[in-house]
Amino acid sequence: MIRNLRRAVRRAYGRTVDLSHPARSPLGSAVVNCVGYADGARQAGHCPAEEALRRVRKENSQNPGSNSFVWIGLHEPTHEEFASLAELFGLHRLTVEDAVGVTHHRPKVVPYDDTLLAVFKTVGYAEHDQLTATSQVVETGQITVIIGRDFVITVRHGRHGSLGPLREALETAPEQLAKGPSSVLHAVADFVVDEYVAVADAVQDDIEAVETAVFSEQAGRGAAGRSEAGRIYQLKRELLEFKRALSPLSRPLDALATQPTTLIAQDIRPYFRDVSDHLARAAEQINGFDSLLDSILQAHLAQMTVAQNEDMRKITAWAAIVAVPTMVCGVYGMNFDYIPELRWTYGYPLVLGVIAVACFLLHRGFRRNGWL
Repeated sequence: MIRNLRRAVRRAYGRTVDLSHPARSPLGSAVVNCVGYADGARQAGHCPAEEALRRVRKENSQNPGSNSFVWIGLHEPTHEEFASLAELFGLHRLTVEDAVGVTHHRPKVVPYDDTLLAVFKTVGYAEHDQLTATSQVVETGQITVIIGRDFVITVRHGRHGSLGPLREALETAPEQLAKGPSSVLHAVADFVVDEYVAVADAVQDDIEAVETAVFSEQAGRGAAGRSEAGRIYQLKRELLEFKRALSPLSRPLDALATQPTTLIAQDIRPYFRDVSDHLARAAEQINGFDSLLDSILQAHLAQMTVAQNEDMRKITAWAAIVAVPTMVCGVYGMNFDYIPELRWTYGYPLVLGVIAVACFLLHRGFRRNGWL
């Protein structure tokens, strides 16, 4: 019941995208929004990237202390759709490959000329009513953030990890956006790592369910035992996918927090340390889950071995009991004329009585020793 309640809460309070929000603009199939910010305040009106960039650079030239920038958000753009933006902002060719190419890149932070590229692997929890040996637990995607002195480009791949709610939250804190493009980079990094923590908490529910099933009375027997082994193995596979997204991000975050760069504002750098701490917590949690699943799997295999040994002992005990009447009846089934007590009136009931007493004593002995 508690597990289902947690899932209901996650569904109710999960991040959703408000399609009517003014930050979203129908500028193309891949362009989710294109918004200019002047000193943290969103500029009114929708306009193409060229016009938004022109306004921002005009504002920066007129006010040297201003941190105005344009934020363009895209979802799974093609090379053709991204080519015009790459030319407009003078992006490096490798930056384009990382942003638009197949989403198999490792998390990283790479400087290119006057831009900074950050690649984050996003993780989402795949809701399921019951965990099976083929259930998908973790969904992965990718968010690429490209920042320059007066622009931010975010490229998202995957069905989850929408940045719409993040943009809305940042617009309610203009003092943070006023610190420039690096504030958006920090917000995206913090958003991604917070999702790691949330997904880790959700995976814990599945691990607890498997742990409860493994240590139940029927664990380790028949098809149920084989099913539990499959569920444990599937969870370990999903955790491996989770670790591939999480573990490589540690060094890039440390670099953003410690290595000076002109594109990261001095006021923003300490915030990356906080994100790095959250990442370390999620990494420790996932590593702990992996070790716990190893222990659960070993315990499950031991239970299956014990159950098999118990079954073999029962079979052996019953075979020993059946061997007594088989032996006696085999002796008296031989065709000899001179078998002792063969023609005695009470021979037959005596033999049956001996068989019954012998079987009773064997059964009692086996039960006392725990074999039956």
